Amino acid sequence: MQVAPTGLARPVAGRPMGRPRHAQGRPAGRPFLVHALGLLGLTCWPLVAGAAPLAGTRNVVLHAADGAQLVIGQVAFTPGADGVASFALKVDHGRFTDHFLSMREFKCLAGGTEILCHVPYPYPHPGTVAAGQWGWLEHGLLFFYKKPTEFGAKLWNGVYFRLQAEGDKLVGIPQAIDLNLIATPPAKADQPPYRPALRDDMPAGARWFRRLTIE
Repeated sequence: MQVAPTGLARPVAGRPMGRPRHAQGRPAGRPFLVHALGLLGLTCWPLVAGAAPLAGTRNVVLHAADGAQLVIGQVAFTPGADGVASFALKVDHGRFTDHFLSMREFKCLAGGTEILCHVPYPYPHPGTVAAGQWGWLEHGLLFFYKKPTEFGAKLWNGVYFRLQAEGDKLVGIPQAIDLNLIATPPAKADQPPYRPALRDDMPAGARWFRRLTIE
């Protein structure tokens, strides 16, 4: 797997020079980052040592419109330096059925009004994540949807689950993408190709599988 200088402060009348203004009022000896995070009340997964959410194995779960929850795989996180973790994603295709679409076999899930098919990301990538930076994991969970009566792979009906931390789990909300974009290798192999400008929000409830969680 792969994966601004500061100027000198000028004296200001009435302010002691021994301590910068932005530092006044916080407890002495307490690291500024920890103090700032406490003030902001951030709910993102921690980046510091011992952050359990970025370690160990978690289930990947699809949540359907009828309330059903389907575990479709697991992701194992291995903590690294500077809050970055490597991950290994294993999608359990034994829970899917084979569909031969557009001269290619896809692993798909039938759900109510539509079929959801997994599209593995086809190129090497760093396989790393950090809090608020889930792009490579999101790219391992690409899908497209089609109606049961439709023929062929509807790659322009791509589904991208945008992940965000909620407590001790990740929650993915579906966004629309065109999977034809990855028919050729990306220009920058170390950057996830589906940047926000290439994704569109879907109306709430548009997809049979409403969300995806990692928990």
